[in-house]
Amino acid sequence: MSRQRWTSDDVPSQHGRVAVVTGGNTGIGFETAKVLAARGASVVLAVRDVDKGKQAAARIADAYADADVAVLHLDLASLASVRAAAAELRDTRAGIDLPINNAGVMYTPHMTTVDGFELQFGTNHLGHFALTGLLLDKMLRVPRSRVVTVSSAGHRQGGPIDFDDLDWKTSTYSRVAAYGHSKLANLMFTYELQRRLAGKSETVAVAAHPGGSDTGGSRTSVSLQPVYFRALFALVRPLLIQPAEMGALPLLRAATDPDVQGGQYYGPAGFQESKGLPKVVKSSARSYDVAAQRRLWTISEDLTGVTFPVR
Repeated sequence: MSRQRWTSDDVPSQHGRVAVVTGGNTGIGFETAKVLAARGASVVLAVRDVDKGKQAAARIADAYADADVAVLHLDLASLASVRAAAAELRDTRAGIDLPINNAGVMYTPHMTTVDGFELQFGTNHLGHFALTGLLLDKMLRVPRSRVVTVSSAGHRQGGPIDFDDLDWKTSTYSRVAAYGHSKLANLMFTYELQRRLAGKSETVAVAAHPGGSDTGGSRTSVSLQPVYFRALFALVRPLLIQPAEMGALPLLRAATDPDVQGGQYYGPAGFQESKGLPKVVKSSARSYDVAAQRRLWTISEDLTGVTFPVR
């Protein structure tokens, strides 16, 4: 039976496992990588800024003398970078146990990736979609391997994804809705991937969200709000925001709890899923739309040029 109270102390030994944490140099990605390394995993910090990645790796090594931490350059806003990072991982790792699709951008102005995609959708979804597809055959024969993709409570923001205008060329751009669409896509990708994996491999796909965590992204989102909102938020902040190490717990549980099942979604157990210990949570009704999941999958393959070894 799944534990009702789960903390980082419940993370089992990760010796022999290879974990790739995108955005592992800061915030919940760093906290996740640190715990995995402490439990014996060989951890790869896949980061856009290699110098910051090396600094993060050094901090982990200082805390845990036996930590095995490497740094890999990865810019999710460039498919060429995604392909180069995947090629390096394929050349240097016999197998991959645990890609954690964590990195992302939040509430950006209307900008595009190197390949011309709206920045939030292109980075948060398409970059991770492509990376997962390029690595998946390195996982399919690895016992207990898992694809963990980080979504957000923000996946409920905005309307349904407009598949005919993913780059917001004809619609009035909303940075909040665009972020929500990218996080909704993370969930739809997870559910469709799990459906394709079921019965064919030990590999499973799961999702998680950190709740209201004290990270750069959450602070930026608050700073964009009107003055009255910021003043009100300052009063209720202790009720809604938790330290990054707590925000990492849903990711860690999704990644390591032996009782996890494919297609589950983990988040904090507290009020509005803002803070608290991790448990299985429900995502929005839109995220479970099978037809939309399949359409997103087909479009993502077309846009990235990446096909998966499971159909």
